[in-house]
Amino acid sequence: MSTGVAARDARRPSTGGEPASREFNRHHRLVALAVVVDVVMLIAATGVVALVSPTSSPTGHIPTEPLVWSLAFSVAILVTFGLRGMYGRRMRIDQLDEVLAVVSGVAVAAIAVMAARVVLTNVPYVAAETIRQAAPAIAFLAVGRSALLWREVYARRRGLGGFTTLIIGAGRVGHLVARRLLNEPELGLRPIGFVDGDPLGGDDESPRLPVLGAEAEFEAVMERYGVQHVIVAFSGASHDVLLPMVRRCWTLGVPVSLVPRLFEAEGVRVTTEHIGDMPLVGVHPSDPTGWQFRVKYAVDRAVSAVLLAAMLPLLAAIAIAVRVTSGPNVLYRQRRVGRDGRAFDMLKFRTMRDVGSEHGEADADWAAAQTSGVVPGSALSQQDRYTSLGRFLRRSALDELPQLWNVLRGDMSLVGPRPERLSYSTLFESDIYRYGDRHRVKSGLTGWAQVNGLRGKTSLADRIEWDNHYIENWSLWLDFKIVMRTMGVVFRGGGQA
Repeated sequence: MSTGVAARDARRPSTGGEPASREFNRHHRLVALAVVVDVVMLIAATGVVALVSPTSSPTGHIPTEPLVWSLAFSVAILVTFGLRGMYGRRMRIDQLDEVLAVVSGVAVAAIAVMAARVVLTNVPYVAAETIRQAAPAIAFLAVGRSALLWREVYARRRGLGGFTTLIIGAGRVGHLVARRLLNEPELGLRPIGFVDGDPLGGDDESPRLPVLGAEAEFEAVMERYGVQHVIVAFSGASHDVLLPMVRRCWTLGVPVSLVPRLFEAEGVRVTTEHIGDMPLVGVHPSDPTGWQFRVKYAVDRAVSAVLLAAMLPLLAAIAIAVRVTSGPNVLYRQRRVGRDGRAFDMLKFRTMRDVGSEHGEADADWAAAQTSGVVPGSALSQQDRYTSLGRFLRRSALDELPQLWNVLRGDMSLVGPRPERLSYSTLFESDIYRYGDRHRVKSGLTGWAQVNGLRGKTSLADRIEWDNHYIENWSLWLDFKIVMRTMGVVFRGGGQA
């Protein structure tokens, strides 16, 4: 069992007998608070428009928007947010996604108000007046909602929020679900145990959660522990047993989440059609060989060229500092595996005293553990082998800057799975599930796994899962989120893997 999971198990509050209404009442208070925050931000935005916005333009005077339409615009924003589920219960909270939702919601409300004003009044400057109102509304609403979501994430991580969650199925997938929920308390689902009449158990990494009963005891378990959310993972129970349990949850008003079969193949781009009552889920992954990725790689090269030119003084200063403190061999090259399994020389600034150490296998114990399933023992720290400058470069990720040249050459991308060493890649290819799938795209300076905490000596299987999720659900917005989150990691001193 991992230390992180054990620590969370130890501090997880007891939920037995807790009234189910307590967390739901808290949720209703959060909804009311969100509405109040939005209203206050809209009032503030309207005040700013009245006080400091320009009242003229090159095309003439832009009159003040009538108060009735200003109010209508604010109401339209609140209604749009409600219809788009922004006041509903959410599991994953992402600040950047929330900002995007604010921008799109305000845009929809603005279009609706402009259309109504044209139809009802047909006065000039409708668009200018509405846009002048929308711009500060976006800024204020984004700030207010970001603060509100940060508050909720902070509360969840401290165990002050979240819904008591029961997992049906105590096999490998059920234990994986439990481990993920315990590792990410900000999701707001607090697993208390399993229901399974024939539990298969997990592995050494599985959390120590009890089996609370068999399927026949499901309703009694629900009542005894005040369950507020149910997750159906893979279970040995038959369809005729599981379906009544799900329907009973609906009757009780308890939300249900289902882990689908072939869940590795399902991403964010899905559509659902029905044949009678039978759903057909269409999966639409991104195409790593399509034109979108060709555009991505072209943008990578253009951006890397600009960054190399802009950072030339910084690169020169680091190179001189490394030369002065460590002698020759400012850069070192290490063979890594990229797209389609092709090897290339990845560049870094030298950070260790001994040039040979840079090319060594200091984490061989970690690599062996990925294929043997044995947790590696403690190894001697490598910190004394770094120079003082090298420790700073690694902590700030500045040692990775020469990889911009790899991007410009076409060996790497700005965002993608981190490249593995050639010797380790050969070892992992046959032993790690879906390891080879990550080579469908170019390797990246940063990636989805890294910004989700999978850096250093972490589970390679988890990294592969996140990497393949990135590939199959790629979008420019996802790349932007990864870049922004990477900047946050670097500023906090997290470095790169």
